[in-house]
Amino acid sequence: MKYIIAAIKPYKLDEVREALTAIGVRGMMVSEIKGFGTQSGHTEIYRGAEYAVNFVPKVKIEVAVSAALADDVVDTIARIARTDKIGDGKIFVLDLQDALRVRTGETGEDAL
Repeated sequence: MKYIIAAIKPYKLDEVREALTAIGVRGMMVSEIKGFGTQSGHTEIYRGAEYAVNFVPKVKIEVAVSAALADDVVDTIARIARTDKIGDGKIFVLDLQDALRVRTGETGEDAL
C-alpha cells in the first residue's frame, strides 16, 4: 500500500478530485495549508501598501491506495494540477505499513 501526499493550488482541487474518483480512488483527506518552496512567497499591494506574503496558500490531499494504483494516482494528480507555472506543488509517495477501518475492523488493503 502507498500513502500519497500532494500539495496543489487550491483552485485545482475539484478537478483533481473528479479525476481521482474516475480512476478508482474511493476516498481522500483534504486540508488547507500554507507553505513555500521555490516560489518563496511574493509581494502584494493592498490599499496602497506593499507587503510580503511569505507563505502561499495550498491544498494538501492525502490518499491511501493499493501499490498497484499508486502510479496512476501520482500521474493523474501531476497531469491535472499542472499549470506550467511556479508553485504548482509537490507530490510525495510513502510506503503504508497498515490500515484499519474502525467501523468493521478490516485491515490492510481491505480497509482502503
